[in-house]
Amino acid sequence: MQLKPLFLALTWALSPAAYAASLSDMFGDALAYDAQYASARAAYQAGQEKSVQGRAGLLPNVNLDGNIRYNSVESTLPGGDANYDSNGLAIRAAQPLFRKQNQVVYEQSKVQVQIAGLQLQLAEQDLILRVAQAYFDVLQAEDNIAFIDSQKNAITEQLAAAKRNFEVGTATVTDTHEAQARYDLAVAQEIAEQNTLNIRLRTLEKLIGKPAGTINAAVDLKPLDIEGTIDEWAARAAEGNLQAEIQRLAKTIADQEVERNRAGRYPTVDAVAGYTINNGQNFGSTQVDTRVATVGVELNLPVYQGGLINSRVREAVANQERARQDLEVATRDASLQARQAYLNASSGIARVRALEQALRSTQAQLDSTKLGLQVGVRTNLDLLNAEQQVLSAQRDLAGARYAYLLSGLALKAAAGTLTAADLQLIDTLLTGPRRNSALSASPAQTNALPAPLTLKRDALGSPVNPATPVAPC
Repeated sequence: MQLKPLFLALTWALSPAAYAASLSDMFGDALAYDAQYASARAAYQAGQEKSVQGRAGLLPNVNLDGNIRYNSVESTLPGGDANYDSNGLAIRAAQPLFRKQNQVVYEQSKVQVQIAGLQLQLAEQDLILRVAQAYFDVLQAEDNIAFIDSQKNAITEQLAAAKRNFEVGTATVTDTHEAQARYDLAVAQEIAEQNTLNIRLRTLEKLIGKPAGTINAAVDLKPLDIEGTIDEWAARAAEGNLQAEIQRLAKTIADQEVERNRAGRYPTVDAVAGYTINNGQNFGSTQVDTRVATVGVELNLPVYQGGLINSRVREAVANQERARQDLEVATRDASLQARQAYLNASSGIARVRALEQALRSTQAQLDSTKLGLQVGVRTNLDLLNAEQQVLSAQRDLAGARYAYLLSGLALKAAAGTLTAADLQLIDTLLTGPRRNSALSASPAQTNALPAPLTLKRDALGSPVNPATPVAPC
């Protein structure tokens, strides 16, 4: 008896981490756990400080200096040698009245804060897509296993029937070998799909930080809200795509950088005030204490900096052109992404409808084949083929539904309108929890399979109908 798979299944079922979760629940867990999004959130918090730093250049600057010194003076004047202590304290405040560069830096800092917010939004959209992709990947793997299991059940029935018919002499051994071969192939496919499911579950757990547990599976598909033409969606993406908007703001900063470097030629004007205390100053044989208060306006006009300012301006102009081209690339990419997602969504819903019709047709064909088998005009092989077509249509239909939902999310992401509310809409289409089968089945269980049929042969090599199938050694 294989105890390990049973133990794993019971462990999974009794674990408190195994919980029913919707797609929105998964996204909520990912918001709290995903390291990539946490990094983006920290970057956003750091970006909020840019405006504080930029505004600091326009506010007063106050400095306090102090000193305590021991002085040893040697002088040729009579009585000029002296050893004495001195100390001093000075405070100075400056309020910028005109600093063009600082004003531009402050304007740049406000744009940088906007970029930080958009980057966090972009990270959230990316997380939505990653969670949805991982979620549907798990569902697809589970569906594949369910379809293979149904296929195995159907093949098992046909295999048993073929063996019985062969034993009584109403069928050839070909039907039995065909059914056995298909069963063995289904077992191999199931092992591969179990491995795929385990990998996809680990991918989902990497996002949410806990076992996936029970997830909703059934799809009641309805067309998503993608009204509008492909050109309209491309235009929306060109205007609203978050990456394009980030590049648009980066272009604004590049424009301001040119202005900031040109402002290096402008004078600066500051209002200044100060108060200085010096105790123990030595003037010959006399020590003096002084108190000095100052207030006024300071003007600084750069005359020549060795060509530094002109070089920085040329550099900023080149970077401005680079930012303009980056914006053009981002805008074109956004339009292309929207067009691709729109085509995927449009063809996706059409493919779903076509596969729904194909499923009805293959089901009708299966019913007809079953009837034909009863009246003797169809064989077990025909029935296996018909059942295979039905199961393939079911698998393809489920995959097409998931691909359609993902393409709808990708379209909204391209247009910059994707939010968590879109996941809630999809949750209304996913009904009924289903236990994933990652731990409820194991490749080790495949040892308990129907034994392949081994035919006894006579001395001339002709097959002899056995009373019962003989298991291989």
